[in-house]
Amino acid sequence: MVAVHFLILVLLLLAVPAIIGGLFGHMEKYGGNLIFRWISGQFLLWAGFQLICVPLILRQQSFTFLTELFGGYTAVLTLLALALEVKRRRKAGTLVFRMAGGAAGQKPGESAVLWALFGALLLFQLVQAVRLAYADTDDAYYVAVASVAENSDTMYQVLPYTGGIGGTELDSRHGLAPFPIWIAFLAKVSGVRTVTVAQVALPVVLIAMTYGIYYLFARELFPERRGQQALFLIFTEILVLFGNYSIYTVENFMIARSRQGKAALGNIVIPFLLLLLLLLLHKLQEKERISVLLYLLFGIVMMTGCLCSTLGVLLMCMAVGVAGVLGAICYRRPWILPPLALTCMPCVVYAALYLFLDF
Repeated sequence: MVAVHFLILVLLLLAVPAIIGGLFGHMEKYGGNLIFRWISGQFLLWAGFQLICVPLILRQQSFTFLTELFGGYTAVLTLLALALEVKRRRKAGTLVFRMAGGAAGQKPGESAVLWALFGALLLFQLVQAVRLAYADTDDAYYVAVASVAENSDTMYQVLPYTGGIGGTELDSRHGLAPFPIWIAFLAKVSGVRTVTVAQVALPVVLIAMTYGIYYLFARELFPERRGQQALFLIFTEILVLFGNYSIYTVENFMIARSRQGKAALGNIVIPFLLLLLLLLLHKLQEKERISVLLYLLFGIVMMTGCLCSTLGVLLMCMAVGVAGVLGAICYRRPWILPPLALTCMPCVVYAALYLFLDF
């Protein structure tokens, strides 16, 4: 029975996002890349969760109602993605997922050794993240919020510090970034305990997703050179392995606190946003048409940042604003600014809501 529960969790975290990511299959260059589909699909799920969850929290609806609504949202996206995939497959006659580019200028044996080293270091980090899992002080709130939500069928209406006893007021400030409630959703649907999801399953998936984003960075920086891509990832792993010189470093958050929303913001959301900005600037440089899907993905990432942490509102708007203005000036294409500003609207709305509720 335990194996069935973990199988459901694997499907929720790996298979379902990869299928839903097929909605971005028409994106140039990355549409057929399985890693890109998995990551973009997970972002689409996260953005939808934020859009559904926050209003329900503010209206003090039950956690069960949220589970039903988000489960329906996930099912609709999955069926839509499958239908579009079948349509594309019939049109093209075949379906090929690409994991990596070509190996021009690189000896196959040398490239294989580098990728094997990267895989070994990644496996070591994943094992250590689970084997050395410990209770960070912030877990007393964030993991407890997820556990209380699942057991009390409420969201941010009881105090997690007291084990769900002694508090009835809505914690609307934390409720605007309900990443712990997503963890509770995974636990409820899969049947795996909340703490196990947070401290065993999520570190493996989220760390792998982080390196998936760095892999996409490597493909963009070193196209058609697999050896250099592997070297880039190996040096990234080394920086992470020796980055625990403070409890506040991004490396520490990545390995030891990956189940927390602010860790996902710093290690997944912002790097993926920077990757999209890099893609945007490359298109401006090459004078290529910028697809609507790319702008849509910008908006989805901005919404996901709001899910992870209210701090993400400011950081992401600054990144998009600075990159957009520089791109418009340097490449003389000021028309990119209105759609980029539109993608920042989720952050603006949640920032205004935060100020309104705070006062």
